[in-house]
This record gives sequence, structure tokens and C-alpha cells, in this order.
Amino acid sequence: MPELPEVEVVRRGLARWVRGRRIESVEVLDQRSIRRHALGVEDFRGNLVGARVADAVRRGKFLWLPLAVPDDDAAAAVGESPSLEPGAPPAREPVALMAHLGMSGQLLVEDAGQPDEKHLKVRLVLSSATDAAQRLPEELRFVDQRIFGGLFVTSMVPTADGRPGGLGENPEPVVPVEAAHIARDPLDPAFSFEEFYRRLRSRRTGIKRALLDQSLISGIGNIYADESLWAARLHYARPTETLRRPEATRLVDACRDVMVRALEAGGTSFDSLYVNVNGASGYFARSLNAYGRENQPCLRCAEDGRVSQIRRDTFMNRSSYTCPRCQPRPRNGRW
Repeated sequence: MPELPEVEVVRRGLARWVRGRRIESVEVLDQRSIRRHALGVEDFRGNLVGARVADAVRRGKFLWLPLAVPDDDAAAAVGESPSLEPGAPPAREPVALMAHLGMSGQLLVEDAGQPDEKHLKVRLVLSSATDAAQRLPEELRFVDQRIFGGLFVTSMVPTADGRPGGLGENPEPVVPVEAAHIARDPLDPAFSFEEFYRRLRSRRTGIKRALLDQSLISGIGNIYADESLWAARLHYARPTETLRRPEATRLVDACRDVMVRALEAGGTSFDSLYVNVNGASGYFARSLNAYGRENQPCLRCAEDGRVSQIRRDTFMNRSSYTCPRCQPRPRNGRW
């Protein structure tokens, strides 16, 4: 599954190429890719045609495009706010186009003359636009080989803390219903370390299992959990209630650093399915320090002149990679 950096790479591409443009037409080539839109193809199309993509927003691995309908734009033109204001419901229920990438979903911006991809499922034709005198591609295409992902239009609800729903260009204090239970991620400006640390200490579990709990901290999957724990010199079985504040701070900083470096590389791509909106794969896999390096030297120990090999353990039907020297397993470890 794509992790936070992969989804953020896609979000940034959508913010650049799609934000502010109107959806002129919608073509659904495979109804399985909108199966989460319970009211069917015509309602899906009716919610999108004529709407403007107001932003591209992400919380954890959840990605959505807030939609502004013509009435919203008219209100904005005369200085009224069509968005949700704290304490006052909007005149119209805010909605968004939710994108679930699944295992192989891709959102690609393409010229209309570009041949259709083999696994093209949904095509959105966008209004014409230019960027720095460059004409922008006319189509946003959802391509999905394995059909585990999909698109659907959903309602938005106010955020519990009154802050923006996620990371975006100008996000409103609303979040899709499906993402309301998801915690903020380390790259979100509204992320609260104090809230994270308080809830972390109240758990009775291992630290990696806690990192994978999207209701505690979002966006961290198996790969980046291993990389962050390696960087923080913590074993995945360390009990959460024993984590001291400096250790938790070091861990969150490591999570943030690992994700920022992955973003700079375009994400982690192990096959051609994980791409940005222009079809380019990420290369952070070449910079991994722990994940997938079983029986290879620990790079940190090697710098210290020590010999230690990365170990692989089975963890929650997946794998965990650690250095037995600089990430020693605690005696009272928990899974």
C-alpha cells in the first residue's frame, strides 16, 4: 500500500495541476472504481460536472479534493464565505471527491490526445488553464490495475479541534466523514505532540503497533515505521507506557525526518504502480537504512567500526527490520 509520502507527492501534484479548475465532464469506464459511491454513476457525475476543485487536501493517507459548486463561487465573488465557519453551519453541505488509491490506484494528469492507459477507470475532463504560460493537461485520469481503490463523493464534517482538516494549500476546518476518526500525521501543521504523547503513554502495547494505529498517529505504514524506529534507536517491541518524553520526541522527529527525505525522493517505489500525477516513480527505496536489508550490515554500526547485521522478524503477518546492536529488544517487550 502507498504510504504518506507517496500520497503527499500525489496531493502536491493535484494542487499544482488540478486545483482551481472546473470539472467539465466525467466518464466512468468501470463502475467498480466508484462502488463506494452508493448512489451510482449518474449521481457521481452529477456531483462533479460543473464543480470547481477548490483544493487538494490530505490527512494521513486519506486524500480528497474539496468541491466548490457554482453557487459557492458566486458567493465568494461578492465577499461571502461559502465554506464552513466555526459555530455556523454553511448554506450548503460541503462535499469532496475522495480518492482511495488502494494497492495500485494512480491519479494521472494527461493531455486529451494521450492514449488511454490499459487500466483507465475514470476520466475527468477539466477546464482549460495555464501555468507560467504553459498549457496544463486537460484530463485527470484514475487508473487502477487491481481495482482495490476508487473514487467517491462524500460529505464533510467539522474537525473536532476546529483546525484545518488536513494538509493543503488553503484547507478549511472540515474533514470527510470517512477520515474524521483519523489522527493527524507528523507533517500536519496542526499535529500536537502533547496529545500524541499523552495517548501513547496510555496504551499498553509495543511502539510499532502504536505507530501503525491510524487513530493515534496517521500516515505511518510498515516501511516508514521501521525506518523511523531505526533512526530513533528504538525496538519495535518497546512498551509504549515506558517511553520517556525525550524518547518520544526523538521518535516523532525521526518520523518527520524520514518522511521529508522520502518526499524529496518522490516516495518509495518498489514497482511501477506507485507514481506521481506525471507518472514518475519515487526513489527513496534506494536510501532505506533498515527495511528490506535483512543480513546486510547496519550502516550506523559500520560508521562506528562495529559489525552488526539487520535482523528480520515476523510482525503482524508482515516483517520488521531492526539492528540487534543499536535497537536491542527490551526484556519486557510487547507486540
